[in-house]
Amino acid sequence: MSSLLKEEMQRVLFRPEKRTLVEFIEIEEEKRGRHFLCVSVSKSKEVQIAVVQCQKARPADCKSQRIGLEDSYVKTEVWALQELSILDGRDPDIDDPCFLMHFDTVRPVKAVSCAAKYSLARCLVSLSDTHQHTELHLHNFDWTYIKPTSIYSNRGDCMVLMRICFYAFNLVCLSLCPVP
Repeated sequence: MSSLLKEEMQRVLFRPEKRTLVEFIEIEEEKRGRHFLCVSVSKSKEVQIAVVQCQKARPADCKSQRIGLEDSYVKTEVWALQELSILDGRDPDIDDPCFLMHFDTVRPVKAVSCAAKYSLARCLVSLSDTHQHTELHLHNFDWTYIKPTSIYSNRGDCMVLMRICFYAFNLVCLSLCPVP
C-alpha cells in the first residue's frame, strides 16, 4: 500500500514541481485526515521537507486506489533541509515515535511508529551528507540505528538471508558428523 501511496503522491504533488519524492512517513496531527512528512529532492539537488495533508471528505477515501485524485494532497508546511538545524529524537532509551525538528521555530512531530521516525532520520542524514555536504545535527537518537557501524548492525533482507544460510550450513555440517 505504501508504494502505491508514494507513486500517487509523486505523480500528483512532486512530479509537477520537478521534484522526486525520496521518503515519506505518516504522522499524527490534530487536524482530521491523514498527514505525511515528505522529503523530496529537486533536479538542482535542493532537499525539501513538507507536511502533506490528504484532502478528502472522509479520511478512509485517502486509502483508495482510484484514478483522478489530483486534488487530494496538499502541502501545508514546507522547509528546506538547510533550515533544519537539529533533529531531536527526544529520548533514545524508550520506544517513542515523537521527535522535534528545529527550524526557526521548533516543530513537534509524532510519527505513527518509532521505525518510521528512524527511517526519516536516516534519510535526512544521508541527504544532508550527499547534497549539502554537511552533517545533520542529531540529538537523542540511537546512533547504531542511524548509521550502522558493522555488517551485523544492518538488519537488511540480505543480511538476514545470509545469516539463515550460515545457520543452515552449520546444521548440515553437524548432521554429517558422526555421533560418538
